[in-house]
Amino acid sequence: MHFLPPNIQKAVWHVFDTAGPKIGRDWPIRYRAAPEDRVALLREMGVRRFSTLPYAHKPGVAAYLNDWSRSFALEVPEALWSATFFPEDGVASYVNALVADEVELFKLHLQVGEFHLDDPLLDDVWGLLEDADVPVLVHAGSGPVGNDFTGPASTQRLLARHPRLPIIVAHMGAPEVARFVRLAEDYERVRLDTTMVFTDFFAMPHSDWLVPRLVDLQHRILLGTDFPTIPYPYAHQLEGLARLDLGDDWLRAVCWENGVELFGLSR
Repeated sequence: MHFLPPNIQKAVWHVFDTAGPKIGRDWPIRYRAAPEDRVALLREMGVRRFSTLPYAHKPGVAAYLNDWSRSFALEVPEALWSATFFPEDGVASYVNALVADEVELFKLHLQVGEFHLDDPLLDDVWGLLEDADVPVLVHAGSGPVGNDFTGPASTQRLLARHPRLPIIVAHMGAPEVARFVRLAEDYERVRLDTTMVFTDFFAMPHSDWLVPRLVDLQHRILLGTDFPTIPYPYAHQLEGLARLDLGDDWLRAVCWENGVELFGLSR
């Protein structure tokens, strides 16, 4: 889920409203409302914990996003304290400070930020996060529109150097799902999130190859939604997962238990 500063949220929604070059299709936003109204709606739907997931699109904005996200998490007890970083001078210093203050989650967006995970400016960051075991949610797949920075290549290079990094692959890495699933099979701290996957809007095929691997990876798949910037009801993501017919234990693990274990949440 995303909660961003109002000015940044407005700019992001404008990109979706105009089907900008990094969106590439009509994308009607279902839950366009003030932050407090969106929080109230999540509570009404029974969502007990959620992230804010800021992501920096250029140098110099991460600190602003992180300060806002920290204030939001202090005001909204259900919110995980989420932060971001960018390949820029001083990045290791501010990431180190965030880790020392017990940030819970980082978010990176390679398509928007236009950088590779193994950018040399991030070299010192990855060793720190590997040792600290702070999860990093990465939009690395080439959906909805790929560019020179998307795809699994830089994730694979990074994991070869830092195999214990707790990476969460947003959207299961779509459309390169097969290659990202293999990374999750090869590296025990790699997880996959379900954002938009198996919804009608995403139209991702349920191949004979994929579904058995979802069973094997049950404990490393996390529910993701991209609320509020989705073009369908929140429940449709859950319906898409239920249609896989993998059983109640699988759904319970994906939609709750795995997140509880990863983030140390109270049951």
